[in-house]
Amino acid sequence: MIQSRPVNGMTQPNPTGLRIPFGLRVSGLLLSVGLCVSAQQAEPPAIAWFFDAAGRDDRAAGKALENIAPRWRDGYTAVIVDLARFMRPARLPGAAPATEGIDNPGRGTGEPDDQRPTTGREPESDLLLSRPRDPSSVARARLIRFLETQTGRRFGDDLGRWRAWMWQLPYEPHPDYAAFKGTLYGQIDPRMREFFRQPGTPRIRLDRIDWGGVPVNGIPPLVYPKIVSASAATYLKDSHVVFGIEVNGQTRAYPKRILAWHELARDRVGDVELTIVYCTLCGTVIPYESVAGGTRRTFGTSGLLYESNKLMFDEETMSLWSTFEGRPVLGPLSNTPLQLTLRSIVTTTWGEWKREHPSTTVLSLDTGHERDYSEGAAYREYFGTDRLMFSTSRSDRRLKNKAEILALRLSDRDSGTDRLVPVAIAADFLARHPVYHVRLAGHDLVVVTSAEGANRVYDAGRERFRVRRPDGGVEDGEGAVWRASEQALEAPDGRRLRRIAAHRAFWFGWYAQYPDTLLVK
Repeated sequence: MIQSRPVNGMTQPNPTGLRIPFGLRVSGLLLSVGLCVSAQQAEPPAIAWFFDAAGRDDRAAGKALENIAPRWRDGYTAVIVDLARFMRPARLPGAAPATEGIDNPGRGTGEPDDQRPTTGREPESDLLLSRPRDPSSVARARLIRFLETQTGRRFGDDLGRWRAWMWQLPYEPHPDYAAFKGTLYGQIDPRMREFFRQPGTPRIRLDRIDWGGVPVNGIPPLVYPKIVSASAATYLKDSHVVFGIEVNGQTRAYPKRILAWHELARDRVGDVELTIVYCTLCGTVIPYESVAGGTRRTFGTSGLLYESNKLMFDEETMSLWSTFEGRPVLGPLSNTPLQLTLRSIVTTTWGEWKREHPSTTVLSLDTGHERDYSEGAAYREYFGTDRLMFSTSRSDRRLKNKAEILALRLSDRDSGTDRLVPVAIAADFLARHPVYHVRLAGHDLVVVTSAEGANRVYDAGRERFRVRRPDGGVEDGEGAVWRASEQALEAPDGRRLRRIAAHRAFWFGWYAQYPDTLLVK
């Protein structure tokens, strides 16, 4: 989620010293939200003191830090880091140049500023340029020095190192941390405060939630986008990347060049309401049925990230939902067992998709939004490098960060439990093994990869296949040719092996969510 038009012009400092984007100000912040420590929570320092410590009044800030110090716990580091994230980098004596914990300072589109919408997801190194005696920088330096004193760590102004350290600690946040987070992000967009107002029982660590650089729906979802026939989609070349789905016999293609600018589409295919969610940062396109618990949910883009993966939200309850898992992780619904139904999708080329599905429909360029929808325009720089834009709590160098994998989660048949086993298969491995048999978590699977690199997973059972034919079919041990369709692997005699839902992802994003994943490479 990068792009959105600027709101109220450039980012400006506000009276508290926080660098809040979109021209917003914090005025009477603490009085308005009424955050305080109750009698039952006398031990933790008041959240109000942390805001005072981040202010421009040196005397008030000093007094606040004196109050916080004797009640300090290392779990409160996240509060300091979250505040410092919106301030100008500090210049500490003898310290290395300031960093923001964001690996890639580029904006990820490769277009001149005057020819595209601003990215919205403004890297801190662009927004927060240090100036001598800048009040915001002074306040940040004050917070960093206090953090070093309290923790004994010497990470200076490198917020990335502070994050990495605090994420290794047991999760023991300030009891008012959710309210603090809502107050802070509420200055970006008041609707963000709602995400934290009724946190329920969070399923994720709140200190790993970060602002993605845009307000709520700052990257506008496509809502029942216009579609055209394959023959009318003259804007597409055969080599262009599309994401293809089939529901109840109806097929549709979502070109990457369009979906990358919107990251979420609410659509209806085969009379089924769908939410097609695309986290460009993690390289994932996942289609979910929009109905959960008997209620149709209206999903949008929250503007927030978890482990560099977008968090979507439902407008009905303002709960945050995991993109990877399709379940609520924060808010009123986080206490429920709700789970969105996953649908199969394939990443392929337009030429291959329309050959296999000549009656397919595809998105029109007439989206109602002004974007450069040319192939590769969105996220050109980000996709062209292995660097990341946002920090994650863990990484694994068995593959490059943005190496593409085929990702899926399987019920654990071996253990007989409800546990889902995360699996990642390297896409380049599958390209070398177009018919690949593997047994994982008690499942006998076959992955069929087309000449254009489209991966489809089927429950093979006892069937075994030898080779993929030029026409896309696969031969079994007796020479019978099976057809690899969107729903099943189909034998000439009518036998069918059901398809298993899987999707592409970047390795770093999948591993950050599932460090216990089984990797095939």
